[in-house]
Amino acid sequence: MKPLYIVLIVVAVIIVLLAILYFLGKKLEKKQAEQKMLLEANKQTVSLLVIDKKKMKVKDAQLPASIIEQVPKAARNIKTPMVKVKIGPQIMTMFCDEQIFDLVPVKKEIKAEISGIYIIGVKGVHGTVIKKDEKKKGFFKRAMEKAQEKAGAKPIK
Repeated sequence: MKPLYIVLIVVAVIIVLLAILYFLGKKLEKKQAEQKMLLEANKQTVSLLVIDKKKMKVKDAQLPASIIEQVPKAARNIKTPMVKVKIGPQIMTMFCDEQIFDLVPVKKEIKAEISGIYIIGVKGVHGTVIKKDEKKKGFFKRAMEKAQEKAGAKPIK
């Protein structure tokens, strides 16, 4: 076989794979948007005490068997953000949204927006918004900001 034919076949296979991934991604994006709308429609604001938070596998999270059965088998071994909370007299483990997992303070009472056993949003105790702690700046970043401040330039963010 000529090398030109081999290259054309490889390019054709790559194009077909990219097209399949594109349409599969569009389908999954629509499904995710529908699920997000459903979560937003059923959310409630609840006061709860956060006992512990960590990323763990669903099968190791001590969830009821009925919840573990609903999770796809492939997703049972993936580490997901889980938060152990006390709602009233009841202690339970809840799933947490990946974007707000870092905002959840441990051993503090918070007001959270939940939908079922899924934590969607976090607020402070008295309605104040909890902000993510900024990372400490490294030596080079601090030195660069000082040099720019002395020169009168605007600092780079």
